Amino acid sequence: MKRQHESKKIGTILKEMIEGKPLERGIDSVRIREVWEEQMGASILAYTEEIVLKNSTLFVKLSSAVLREELGYGKEKIKNLLNESLDKEVVKKIVFR
Repeated sequence: MKRQHESKKIGTILKEMIEGKPLERGIDSVRIREVWEEQMGASILAYTEEIVLKNSTLFVKLSSAVLREELGYGKEKIKNLLNESLDKEVVKKIVFR
């Protein structure tokens, strides 16, 4: 009797192994920092002191009160931009500190 093996791409196998596991949250935390840097640009990155993802809430510590106020007006747009770049909904809320 011959066995039939279903061939899968390594990326698919890794994704299946990671999804729903604590490792996925860690990877999302790292990726969100990378996406923040890519999407927000050098000028905002210069004032970004800390980025922490906890329970789908992104906490961003900024060194400029003026920038914090300005970004506060665009929270929804920033959230959508970050989630779109990640190809999944990772961020449900953003808190600027």
